[in-house]
Amino acid sequence: MPFYIYEVIDENGQPGEQFEVFQKISDEPLTKHPETGVPVQKVITGCFIGGTWSDTAMKKNSSDNKKLDKMGFTKYVKAGDGYYEKRAGKGPDVIHKDNPIQPKDL
Repeated sequence: MPFYIYEVIDENGQPGEQFEVFQKISDEPLTKHPETGVPVQKVITGCFIGGTWSDTAMKKNSSDNKKLDKMGFTKYVKAGDGYYEKRAGKGPDVIHKDNPIQPKDL
């Protein structure tokens, strides 16, 4: 069961205090605060996406140079001002702003 965020609707119609409620997906949204009885509305929020596409998983995968190379990606890491070194994949070992990559280098 997920947590849902609700907010109190002030007398002037403006949103007020927010609180969380643990509910089933099939439960009807609350219309009144469970403790005070004042009017409330559900707040639409972003959802959490876990698994292989979460920020943590992507950071872990993108830091594994062998895995990136195996999957066909090329990774460069900044090593100085306008200077990048290859850590995985195909392409030139170094990219520098004073010596741009040519099509023949790829």
